[in-house]
Amino acid sequence: MQSKIDEILTHIAHSHQQVARVLDAKRQVAVRMSEIINHLPDIEPELDGVDGLLDSSGQINKSIISYLGGLADLEEAVAETLTQVMKEMADQEEE
Repeated sequence: MQSKIDEILTHIAHSHQQVARVLDAKRQVAVRMSEIINHLPDIEPELDGVDGLLDSSGQINKSIISYLGGLADLEEAVAETLTQVMKEMADQEEE
């Protein structure tokens, strides 16, 4: 039984690592987009007017929200996994 739990934990850890890599990639996209915005001129930027500026800032906000949502999902997945592991360990100690 312990080997099964260890095997499951190994797979779960691997999947969490992959989710973390995806989140890191999203973070890098958000950071790069923020850097691009920082380098835009403050005076009369050529963004197709106010509509273009709103579109650009909306896309950055969506990227940041997506990244933060992914972090929340990862945190929830880790919490659920740890809850299951703790239950299994408690059941084993009772036996």
